[in-house]
Amino acid sequence: MNAQAHPRLAMRPFLAEDAPLLADIFRASVEELTGDDYSEAQQEAWAATADDTAAFAKTLGGQLTLVATMEGSPVGFAALEGKDKIAMLYVHPAAAGQGVAAMLVDALEKLAGARGAEQLSVDASDTAQGFFQKRGYVAQQRNSTAAGGEWLANTTMHKQLAPREAS
Repeated sequence: MNAQAHPRLAMRPFLAEDAPLLADIFRASVEELTGDDYSEAQQEAWAATADDTAAFAKTLGGQLTLVATMEGSPVGFAALEGKDKIAMLYVHPAAAGQGVAAMLVDALEKLAGARGAEQLSVDASDTAQGFFQKRGYVAQQRNSTAAGGEWLANTTMHKQLAPREAS
């Protein structure tokens, strides 16, 4: 018997055909992981922003989007907007707490640094704020964004990136 205690995590670039599955991961993440911080109406409005799969695919394709896989299947994704903003970070609830988000953010931090960014920012949901704080992100301001007739609070956070080594 060849049981694995830790399923193998890997990462790859976003492919257009990933969009429907990533939209499902996005919705599941919002619906199952944010209930302590957002009302049901807020969760529904937030999750519905991925209902237009073509628009969702266009958003992901317009950013540097990485897909985390476990045993080859997508379990999460993260997107870098421009060179210095984490636009999205979502992990399927079944894979939460297994290092998926950390692996994705580590990669985005390295990519942002390689693109010349001195700091990285993220508009972190109340649910994700603790995760980013533990990684050295500092809260800057509270925001409210509208989605489907609901207002969702988040916090803009920044992290100074290590200066690039001169080559």
